Amino acid sequence: MRRNRRVQGAVAAIRSLMFNPSQTEVRSFFVDTWRQRAGGVLTPLQTLALRWIDEHPEYHTDLQAPDALERDYSVEAGRSNPFLHLSMHLSISEQVSIDQPAGIRQACQLLSASQGEHQAHHVIMECLGQMLWTAQRSGLPPDGQAYIDCVRRAATRD
Repeated sequence: MRRNRRVQGAVAAIRSLMFNPSQTEVRSFFVDTWRQRAGGVLTPLQTLALRWIDEHPEYHTDLQAPDALERDYSVEAGRSNPFLHLSMHLSISEQVSIDQPAGIRQACQLLSASQGEHQAHHVIMECLGQMLWTAQRSGLPPDGQAYIDCVRRAATRD
């Protein structure tokens, strides 16, 4: 019985890290990925993260900072949050890879064809942020179709 509780506790801890990481865990993931880039063995997720880190040299200093795990990136501080931004790149990459919500892969490909993948991700971030803001404000679940529609509209603008 005691062993079963320990196993359940370990499984719960793993799920928490995977699906509900703390701010410190997210930041540690990116900082560790940056540190390991030169010679460490990277996981597939770290390899993907490093690709997005490389696309954002303006964040390299933040990732190397001794206080990276504690820095204030609030709107009031007037600084972009590199950890949030990089996390959104990872989230969008995952969404596109599994086509969830349905249609995001095609919408991203359409947008990428005209703007390139990196800029497409930035446009998609705006749509994702809008969907989450609307859901939070209304108290309703996020509307995946509205999200896809926003990306498609952006892809078909002049």
